[in-house]
Amino acid sequence: MFRQTGSPSGTFACQGRVLKERKSHPTDDALDQLAQDGLRTSRLLSSRGGGKNLFNDIAKLNAAVNSDDFDFDRIRPLFKAILTDKPDSKVWNQVYNAVTESTPPPRPIASSLQQIPWLRNTSSFANSSEYRKYVDDVLKEELGPMYVGLRDFDQRYFGDVADLETASEAFFKQCLKGSDPLFNDGWTGWPKDANQDNVLNWFASFSEKLSTFADGYKSIPCQRRPLARPNEPIDGSVAKRKMDVGFVNDSKAKKDTRCHWSQILVPGELKSNPSADKASEAWLDLGRYAREVFAAQYTRRFVLGFTICGSLMRIWEFDRLGGIASEQFDINTDGLRFITTILGFLWMSEEQLGFDPTIITSGDKRYIDVELNGQTKRLIIDRRMKRAPCIAGRATTCWKAHCEGDPQTSLVIKDSWQYTEREEEGELLREATDRGVVNVARYYHHETVQVGGLDDDIQTNVRKGLDVTTAENYRAGRAAMLRNASIATPRKGRSTAGVKRSSSQTGAPLPPSKRSCSASPTKPAGSPLPNRVHRRVVLRDFGEPIYKASSRAALLRGLKGCIEGHESLHKAGFLHRDISINNLMINEDNNNASWPSFLIDLDLAIKAQREGVSGAKGKTGTRAFMAIGALLGEQHSFMHDLESFFWVLFWICVHYEGPGQGRVVPRFDIWNTMDMEELATLKKGQVSHEGDFLRIAEENFTAYYQPLIPWVNRLRKAVFPNGGRWEREDRGLYSHMNAILREAWNDPTVLVDK
Repeated sequence: MFRQTGSPSGTFACQGRVLKERKSHPTDDALDQLAQDGLRTSRLLSSRGGGKNLFNDIAKLNAAVNSDDFDFDRIRPLFKAILTDKPDSKVWNQVYNAVTESTPPPRPIASSLQQIPWLRNTSSFANSSEYRKYVDDVLKEELGPMYVGLRDFDQRYFGDVADLETASEAFFKQCLKGSDPLFNDGWTGWPKDANQDNVLNWFASFSEKLSTFADGYKSIPCQRRPLARPNEPIDGSVAKRKMDVGFVNDSKAKKDTRCHWSQILVPGELKSNPSADKASEAWLDLGRYAREVFAAQYTRRFVLGFTICGSLMRIWEFDRLGGIASEQFDINTDGLRFITTILGFLWMSEEQLGFDPTIITSGDKRYIDVELNGQTKRLIIDRRMKRAPCIAGRATTCWKAHCEGDPQTSLVIKDSWQYTEREEEGELLREATDRGVVNVARYYHHETVQVGGLDDDIQTNVRKGLDVTTAENYRAGRAAMLRNASIATPRKGRSTAGVKRSSSQTGAPLPPSKRSCSASPTKPAGSPLPNRVHRRVVLRDFGEPIYKASSRAALLRGLKGCIEGHESLHKAGFLHRDISINNLMINEDNNNASWPSFLIDLDLAIKAQREGVSGAKGKTGTRAFMAIGALLGEQHSFMHDLESFFWVLFWICVHYEGPGQGRVVPRFDIWNTMDMEELATLKKGQVSHEGDFLRIAEENFTAYYQPLIPWVNRLRKAVFPNGGRWEREDRGLYSHMNAILREAWNDPTVLVDK
């Protein structure tokens, strides 16, 4: 009777006779036998939920029926089939439907190439004081292996500086002349004990002499001067950062002139001990300075710098993949090379120093030219909107602009450095706009930036073809990456949180594992080195970040509009995957034709129905807003993004004392840097119990946002049913969340400003 006939329908047919007999004689014994036979059959039928068999699925269905929020409509067709005496094959089909509806499938773990932010990056800090103890760990991950000892480094970066070689030789000859030459088996006056203050004084004096020579050698005076302020912070950073030495774009600057990071052209780091020439000391210190320069100088493509440890010098270049350096040389042995280096820093053009020549300054105007429909359009830059404070990564920069002759129509120019494997954001935006997606920034133009007649990428254009595989520490760096990658590779049944970083997030020259835990696989031996390309997108919608909303009601309306935009984008076949306070925009200007509220930044979006993965290595995001499941490595779902909307609202209520009035809250500052699995556990604790959540909200929401506590709590209950994570995708959550927001902004308590 229980012989499997080769298919479920065969089993159904065999069982039909028995079930009909039992139903025609409904005695207690017959009902018991019916139940036993049904359970035996369920053990023979396969599972549709990943379990051992159908019996296992039915057990889960029974547990679901006992829960408080079970929807009995899910099993109504099963009851109807039994009560209307449908054929047994129909009844078993309805059993399958019931367990499939009521028993969620196992949560899929994201493929290694679709993982969301595994690698931390210093642009991801939200409302942070940027304490050095937090920043340094993240910066190390961001930079990854820094490759040193690259031959021909000097020639690649200084070789095109006009008159540099002949002028350097001329000055060096002067240094060798006289009864008391400036150079004689080393530099005269060089501090033998290499004391930092003495070295700084010597370096400043030498650089001044070289600057004076340079001014006389060329008819155009040099506009740069050395700077030495080891004990004074430089203006313009969130945390007060100091820099030993460098070159500044101020011809009147003295060695101790007060200045701003926007003026630092070439940062330098001095160490008295030659053994400090390593990643954990001089290299990391210089990396800090390079990050500040990038953050303050909005058109900087790369940053050149130098380290001097004892008398051992290296020349450095930092870009959106990390940092590389020249061979080490002794300035007291190779005096000519030292002169060439310093004079090179004084004479290099802005483009040679890493500034973007496609952003042109003319008088008091800045602009870019783009080719649009066969015509050149000039886009006038009005102001900077955003600059990601990082070295390696996408490093997004946005400007508000308008087309020349049409100042009334606002545009947004967005520059970023994308992995070459990723789909272009411009193409995704154009497709979304063509499909009529609402409340998402609309497409105007996109291009790959060209510098020097070439696509502006890292490997060919910025690094000028220098090959990191020839670096003196390449093998050690690669070995470290491989170790990290082995840690990062998720094992079946285990969470990937806490693993190191995906190369997409750190932008290291070779693919390691995340930004806090990357599940990105290491590239096979012989595969191309990672590369980033400079892309530019122009958008037709302009607004302000949602945390600047003019009132609580405006914030809630803006959030609702952004959720509607996400739903529209999802229906069009795209998944955003990067919901954060800087990607939700609001427009309260009646003269601005942009959406009232809208989503931006499709850098990390994917086509939800695509058959394969792009090959991109992951993404860097703001982990404070990541969904719990995303932190644990699950394949990204629209449900994760909806949960991120909740965390955005929660974060705003904690960190803003009014429209745009941010504050740092130490209790939550750690969310920017802590281990991802620990953060997932912490977040679960925040939302699992209503009483605890209300207490946390009352203690931490600012006075301005206290009236939103009951409404944020209602959202919590919608997003985290019974205090737990969602078990099944539910498209109805879009409308449920929006209904709560609509009701909230009509609450008189919310409407009345205190």
